[in-house]
This record gives sequence, structure tokens and C-alpha cells, in this order.
Amino acid sequence: MTGKPQFDEAAVVAAALEVFWRHGYAAASIQQLTEATGLSRSSLYQRFQDKDGLFREALAAYTARVLQRAGAAAVASTARGRLEALLREFLPKEGRARRPPGCLLARSCAEMADLLPAGRALVLDGLGRQRAILVALLREAIANGELAPDADVDALSWHFLGVSQALLNLPQAGAKPDELRRMVDVAMAAWPSVAPASSTRSKR
Repeated sequence: MTGKPQFDEAAVVAAALEVFWRHGYAAASIQQLTEATGLSRSSLYQRFQDKDGLFREALAAYTARVLQRAGAAAVASTARGRLEALLREFLPKEGRARRPPGCLLARSCAEMADLLPAGRALVLDGLGRQRAILVALLREAIANGELAPDADVDALSWHFLGVSQALLNLPQAGAKPDELRRMVDVAMAAWPSVAPASSTRSKR
């Protein structure tokens, strides 16, 4: 008789997420995953088919978490303010529950050669959805007159996505919180200023 798995799937995925986040896809072993999740090998394979199946579910959970965090930061009254708040949301914060360093999406992007096609597609989709939030903010800024109509949305969205990734990864390289806060200030300086409408009239 078959039935639903006799374990908390959300807790299992969260435990596996920690393993993949700390070690990466290639280095994460089945033994590490079974020890972290409390599942036997047979239960893991029965529910998730293989390591790649478990990785995809963990990565989907991580992406949802990141997108929720980014959305919660957008509370300012302007598109520029919401973008800056989004970046500052990824600054290191004291008292936050201890988590693995860096970004799982960035780590997985660096491991593309080791991922199976479905995993690669999920990584690219996760990064694409993050960038889509930035693109939407930039287009809103153009519509509101905060940016010029010819602002380079593609380049700016990649720029700010890169900054958000740096904020998550540079603490491992020794970047201090105050340095990262100043980095956000510098990054926001890339926001193109909008020239005021000209009221100059030709003089005779």
C-alpha cells in the first residue's frame, strides 16, 4: 500500500537547501543530504528520484524566499527609493538567523557545467525573475518621469542585479557592513539624472 511520505517535506527541503547552499551542487553528497534531512537513501530516491530532483526543489524554495524578500523591501514612494530599499535589504544584518554565506543562485550559476538541464533552467529562471523585478522598477521610473525615456534598462537592470549579488557574496571576502552600505550609495549613483524640461525660449 502506497501513501503520502511519512515526513515533513518542507523541513526536508529546507535541510537539503542548507547543504546545497553551503557546499554547492557538485560537492553535496547523498550521505550529507541523508544526514541533514533524516531520510534514508531509499526514501530520498523514492520521493525525489535523485540528487538533482532534491536540488531542484531546494532551489525553487530558495528562489521563492529571495523573491519574497525582495518584494517586501519595496515600500518607498518612488521607484528609485524602492530599488535602493531592495538593495539594502540584502545588506548583512545583526541578529538575523545564521544562514550559509553567499547566494545559492550565484553559486549554482558558477556550477552550470555540473548541473543537469532541468537544474540549469531553474537557475536561469530564478536569476531572470530577480532581474525582472529590477526591470519593472526601472520601467516604472521611466513612466513616472524619474528616468529619461531612453534610459538603458537592460544595462541598469544587470548592474543592480550584480550589486545585489555582490552584497550577498562580498562579506565572505572580508567586506565590512559599513563598506557595503557605502557600496550601495555608489551603486545608486549610476541612476541617471533626468534633465529638467527646458523652458529656454529663443531670444530675438
